[in-house]
Amino acid sequence: MKPKRSAKPFHEMTTNELADATEEFDREFVADTFGKAPPEARARHAKARKRGRPRKGAGARVISVSVEKDLLARSDNLAERMGISRASLIQRGLLAVLAAAGEDPRQP
Repeated sequence: MKPKRSAKPFHEMTTNELADATEEFDREFVADTFGKAPPEARARHAKARKRGRPRKGAGARVISVSVEKDLLARSDNLAERMGISRASLIQRGLLAVLAAAGEDPRQP
């Protein structure tokens, strides 16, 4: 059974119109009457379920690094003033050191 479609948004309906439009949800286990989602909907759902940050380059790897407390605090303050994350500040620093050493910082 297809749900009834109303041309009006719910907030513009009268009480009776709203009751008619939503009566199918008064039954228990209404989800059991749903059919299989169309391929477009499944693709949108799969895309929305992906977690994590978008991939940059070859992807990222989480590492553990020890940093002196004062240096970390100063770095965090700088990152905040610059409006970037700690990870972004560290990445910029590593790229600068590679460039200063004559390495191509963008070459994997």
